Amino acid sequence: MDDVFLRYISLPPAIKGMAVQDEAGRYNVYLNARLTREACAETLQHEIQHIKNGDFLSLEHVKDIEKAR
Repeated sequence: MDDVFLRYISLPPAIKGMAVQDEAGRYNVYLNARLTREACAETLQHEIQHIKNGDFLSLEHVKDIEKAR
């Protein structure tokens, strides 16, 4: 998991974070800079689980993937 880059950005309050895979196969994890330290840690773990589970290769709808996590 060396190809994971963590970034803090201002996101709408309802969005805690997201992970995006770029064209080179690297992952960018964006965390809402407005969150508490604890919430950022929890959100980071959630996004790392998406990466470990190969969710970016899944054909399932994103809503179904989120329900499973």
